[in-house]
Amino acid sequence: MKLLPHETDLIGGYNVVGTTLVADDVTRRIEYLTKSELKLVGPSPDGWDHLFRDPQDGRYWERTYPQSHLQGGGPPRLTLVDKDQIRVKYCLDKSKSTSRNL
Repeated sequence: MKLLPHETDLIGGYNVVGTTLVADDVTRRIEYLTKSELKLVGPSPDGWDHLFRDPQDGRYWERTYPQSHLQGGGPPRLTLVDKDQIRVKYCLDKSKSTSRNL
């Protein structure tokens, strides 16, 4: 269940079972990873996206909900990001006294 070195993007989905939407295997894996394996760094200023760090290898992952037209933003997506991409979005600029450090 841990993230593998070659993985860079996990895109969750839903399956229709009768009249119910059911999380697919990737969505369940993202939920497991963000609750049990990855360490939460913090939310984006709008509260929708969340930044996580993998304690195994130090890589940073962002959980987003890219299907905003669906209820609750739809299924999650977990994407590998680098420090430069996230520094501004997550207020991680070391020059600001209220920022969080990478």
